[in-house]
Amino acid sequence: MPLGGVDLNLLVTLRALLEEENVTHAGARLGLSQPSMSIALGRLRRHYKDELLVRNGRDYCLTPLAKSLLPAVSESLRLMDAAFGRTETFVPGKSEQVFSITLSDYAVTVLIEPLLRRVHEQAPMVGLRLSPIPRDMQDSDRRLREHDLLIGPMGFAFPGESEVLFRDRFVCVVDPANPRLRDGWLSLEDIGALPQAAASFGHGGLNPPERVLDELGVRRRVQVRVTGWLPLPFVVAGTDLLAIVPERLARRVADPAGVLVVEPPFGTVELIEAAWWHPTRSADPALSWLRGVLRDTAGALSPVPRQR
Repeated sequence: MPLGGVDLNLLVTLRALLEEENVTHAGARLGLSQPSMSIALGRLRRHYKDELLVRNGRDYCLTPLAKSLLPAVSESLRLMDAAFGRTETFVPGKSEQVFSITLSDYAVTVLIEPLLRRVHEQAPMVGLRLSPIPRDMQDSDRRLREHDLLIGPMGFAFPGESEVLFRDRFVCVVDPANPRLRDGWLSLEDIGALPQAAASFGHGGLNPPERVLDELGVRRRVQVRVTGWLPLPFVVAGTDLLAIVPERLARRVADPAGVLVVEPPFGTVELIEAAWWHPTRSADPALSWLRGVLRDTAGALSPVPRQR
């Protein structure tokens, strides 16, 4: 389909190249050979007067122009599909779509059970494929395109569009027999004196409570590090260790883990949980439905009780 001397079929090729960031992978996705993809890429480079894809070690990366093209290319193809009547309407009750969600262990603990229930009520045949957040998710939006949604905490510079789902705060968890515990309370001095179990997320920065403790001049003695928040209460049980975790998670697992939830002596430190998606998917009716279900699920979470 030529338009002004440009073959519009190249739009499909261009989107695959921009999304895959790899000639071979884009060709496999479209069912085209390597020579055919190379010829198409050459035509696109001549049209835009830009390399679009450049070598970066053993991989490829997009040029700044190529990155800027992806939203417009995706939207153009969506409008073309709509114009030719090829856009399918998403009907939750009839769909068998499987959504891919990458999320933190905290989100799994707090959000997934009510989300699964709500999804099943509205779309009994829709499935969810859940996976942990990759350590390199912040590096580019390429990984984000591999999933429909990312659910995780704000402050990690995840790419894409986002919306806040709900808020939590951090609390302390200790074994009920912890020697520094007095009448169910801990002081800042206790926080500094106790050995700690802490969460690691694959980056060198401090999480919110660690930053606050640093600002208060409280020196931490981290004895154990684990991946994610969920293991911490179980690591603390039966030891003198202290851990600082989100309250919703702490209260969900306190009884099975055999730990005590203690008010933090450092005041209120928030955790803000959000959802991210690739900008080219903002108008996707299926994803819009899932985001709506997710918002409703987060909005219906029971308030977290506070200790007095």
